Amino acid sequence: MAIEIIFRNPHCEWIDVEAPTEDDLNFLHERYEINQLILEDTIDPNHLPKFEEDGNVKFFLMRENTELERQNLNTISDISTKLGIFLMNGLIITTHRMKNRSIYEMKKEIFLPENKDSHPEEIALKLALKVMKSFDDESQNLLETMDNMENEIFLKKTNDSVQIRRLYKLKRKSGLNTRILNISSAWVDKFRVLNLKEAEITDLIDKHKDVIADFEHLNAQITNLISMFLAMSDQRANQVMKVLSIYAMYFFPLTFIAGIYGMNFDNMPELHHPLAYFTILGVMGLIAILTFFYVRKKKW
Repeated sequence: MAIEIIFRNPHCEWIDVEAPTEDDLNFLHERYEINQLILEDTIDPNHLPKFEEDGNVKFFLMRENTELERQNLNTISDISTKLGIFLMNGLIITTHRMKNRSIYEMKKEIFLPENKDSHPEEIALKLALKVMKSFDDESQNLLETMDNMENEIFLKKTNDSVQIRRLYKLKRKSGLNTRILNISSAWVDKFRVLNLKEAEITDLIDKHKDVIADFEHLNAQITNLISMFLAMSDQRANQVMKVLSIYAMYFFPLTFIAGIYGMNFDNMPELHHPLAYFTILGVMGLIAILTFFYVRKKKW
């Protein structure tokens, strides 16, 4: 079984369940009388964050940002992983489908001298703070990525199709993280019902608000960057059309003259003049020179 007792003291026991199976869930249901429907929520990969209370069981379903890079960014499970926390009298049970960074860090910290008298509520709070820190780290990473892309867009020649795909991916990741954080307020506020100091709960709530603000700022910055990138792409396209139009402006009158004298009618007296060829070339050259000065005067 994947059930492991991580920590125990006279007033606390911490049990961790990694990648729970049906047998593991049945054991938890029978041994600790946890509602089967609540246990099933822990194995649903796309379940949204929530808080639920059933009798003496308080259940927090959190989502932690994951460092795994996935090709598709369609659902919240593509950027995050679940962490379920069950709180009962003197007992905390954590469940997760895959290796969890918050659990890994907490397993090392729980045996420090200052944590030897930890209560289940204190462990749950520290895990919640680590979950918020995972999103804080992700916001900093995305902001750094966006700054690098901004430098590439404005200071270097880059492939437009590649850059727009990178910008879209960045926007998707930021948007999914924002969605998770907004829904997470459902369990963040419920820490007030636990036997914890108000200052400790305030730290979690403030951290949650700060991370949401960071991602909202990031979303706005990415949207502005995409708008500027598209505007620059349009400007480059307009510049190309401008150059082509200027070339056309030079050659249109010359092509018109060439077309007239290319018809070879016998009643065109200029065709039989000995200097007609050079005269027409001179006229065409004069038109090209006048066109050049006209374009320079207009600053085209």
